[in-house]
Amino acid sequence: MDLASQLQNLSALKPTSATYASDFVEHLLAAAKHVGASDVHLQPVGAFLEIRWRVDGVLQTLGRFSPGDASNIVARLKVLAELLTYRTDIPQEGRIRYGEEGVEMRVSTFPTLYGERAVVRIFAAHGALLHLAELGLPEEIEIALIRLMAESSGALIITGPAGSGKTTTAYACLREVVRSSGQGRSVVTLEDPIEAALPGVAQAQVNRSVDFTLATGLRSLMRQDPEVVLVGEIRDRSTAEAAFQAALTGHLVVTTFHSGSAAGAVSRLSDMGIEPYVLRSGVLAIVCQRLVRKLCLCKRPSQDSRDRLGLPVASWHTPVGCDQCRGVGYRGRMVLAEMLAPHPSDVERAILSREAVAVLEDLAVRAGMTTLRQRALRAVEAGSTSPAEVRRIFGFLDVQTEQT
Repeated sequence: MDLASQLQNLSALKPTSATYASDFVEHLLAAAKHVGASDVHLQPVGAFLEIRWRVDGVLQTLGRFSPGDASNIVARLKVLAELLTYRTDIPQEGRIRYGEEGVEMRVSTFPTLYGERAVVRIFAAHGALLHLAELGLPEEIEIALIRLMAESSGALIITGPAGSGKTTTAYACLREVVRSSGQGRSVVTLEDPIEAALPGVAQAQVNRSVDFTLATGLRSLMRQDPEVVLVGEIRDRSTAEAAFQAALTGHLVVTTFHSGSAAGAVSRLSDMGIEPYVLRSGVLAIVCQRLVRKLCLCKRPSQDSRDRLGLPVASWHTPVGCDQCRGVGYRGRMVLAEMLAPHPSDVERAILSREAVAVLEDLAVRAGMTTLRQRALRAVEAGSTSPAEVRRIFGFLDVQTEQT
């Protein structure tokens, strides 16, 4: 069934029906899976429920629907996620497994002025996780990551803003470890939450209600004879210290971290209280990445300098829109990435001296690093994406503008 038919089915449902909520949720989740949505938002607005979903990183509005008379849509989601339906005054989180493929979904509810807001995060289907060679990373970074996954100690930090694909890359790294070792290495994870099951990997999820946090769990995990450890995300000093202690004592650690650039990650970790000598000795590499939408084949080259939006590029294309891309002008996303290795001597000295982010990045570039900004401009000139998309992702401060 195509998307138009699925959305038509939503509008045709009768709010007075006893099965309205269950039918609505079934059709909505099927449609979201069909278009490849990563999140579905259900926002109460007055007497209606506004439905939006995020496709290729962009929120799109489906419309406003009745929350249901005889049955309630958000309540149905809570039942599926095994949440307390009678508590509408507190935030709740749960998980559901949808469809024959067993797609994992996380349901989060939150009380608002007009009622409960719900967001469904849709994780990758079982078997749909990617290997490193399938991520579309720059060739030199892909080769470097494959080599790093053979190391016996040190930390690989994958950084970027929310929604930049960090977990996808981290999972691909673990799959590379399992593949290359023939499951001959002990691979464990500590996540918040577990987003997908990884064959050959022992996965654990934190539980703050019993003080099973990332930091406390990681310390206990060290007594489980691990060789490779995935720490879901470094969010505080205690987690960072535990992760680097593991990296410095004979464990390969893969972790994610929020930062706008690879050099910026060094500065943020230093601000957290991680000593420079620990960063220099413990970090194997820092990969920073962003996801940008790819132009559909209906794109057109532009000669209008206004479409360039001030980017210093020699050629550029603009989105058009067609049936294949559902009129948005983009289809799918591509990854832009930079990798900073702290081992060239100049970079090491800069880390030890707590140099500013700009100085550290300049030294890394001199040592051979291609920055995110450079990759973004190259993608525009290659016609892979548009200036507008680069501006949407990077803003007007993070990408060099043309001097006037």
